[in-house]
Amino acid sequence: MTFARVPRTMRAAALSALLIAALAACSSPPSHFYTLSAGDQSPDAVRTASNPAFLIEVPPVDVPPQVAKNQFVVQTGPTQVQVLEQERWASLPGDEIRRALSSSLTQQLGTIDVYGSPYPDRVPVYRVSVNVQRFESWPGSRAQIDAVWSVRAVRTQAVLTCRSAVSEPVSGGYDALAEGHRRAVQRIATEIAAAVRNLAAAPARGAAVTCPASTSGPSAAPSTAPSASNTATKG
Repeated sequence: MTFARVPRTMRAAALSALLIAALAACSSPPSHFYTLSAGDQSPDAVRTASNPAFLIEVPPVDVPPQVAKNQFVVQTGPTQVQVLEQERWASLPGDEIRRALSSSLTQQLGTIDVYGSPYPDRVPVYRVSVNVQRFESWPGSRAQIDAVWSVRAVRTQAVLTCRSAVSEPVSGGYDALAEGHRRAVQRIATEIAAAVRNLAAAPARGAAVTCPASTSGPSAAPSTAPSASNTATKG
């Protein structure tokens, strides 16, 4: 049996082709990661939270299943979306929103998020539950979040349920889009913080508590008429 000798030029060409293929595989576009968290608490906020008048619990946040993934899901039309492999959240959107809300609320209220941790019986606790019903990303246009949230006094079971619909204008680029969502979450956190304060003051005030005035625009402002959805109730 005889074997044909492969010419040196052919071997060199084959090696070159393999090298080019390897370099092409290594030159795939890099992934970019974004977060909704604004950073560490300020020293003043940490000092205030050392002996808070009440505590909060921020459990996991529900988001629509179509955006519950690390990849950015952007709107390209009213009924069409695009999943971007290279533009990603640092963690799942629900986790990002929960972490950002927890950080903002603890700073605004001077308290501690005790979700998943034991806490003393004598301290009032307010559980903040958030259900994000719309989380839309329109590049170069807006970042939109529509959420129903509730604040429940764990001891007395008094509960206040409200809705926030926030649309933040954004410029081009995915950095701007992530920043728009971060601002939207901060605006929702400000409304929730006002509700927690109102509910915490309700026993001393002896009055019904309604949803705070919305910071997200007239179209999202809740009604001031008493109802099951915007007045503190027992249950």
